[in-house]
Amino acid sequence: MTDAVKGPASYFPSIEKKYGRPISEWQDVIRAALPAKHMELVRLLKTEHGLGHGHANALVAHTLAEADTA
Repeated sequence: MTDAVKGPASYFPSIEKKYGRPISEWQDVIRAALPAKHMELVRLLKTEHGLGHGHANALVAHTLAEADTA
């Protein structure tokens, strides 16, 4: 039995379906805007790409967490 995806990544299937782009592309957008702060990145995704707050926040949180562990 597989564990259910939890945390920000749980939003990924709906993000891909709603906005028609893979998560890797959204992460590239976020990484290109670094070293911007978390909420600056959320605002960027919302204003320039039309993402909702929850989806933008999940993408940023997950991407920044990956960077912290790399």
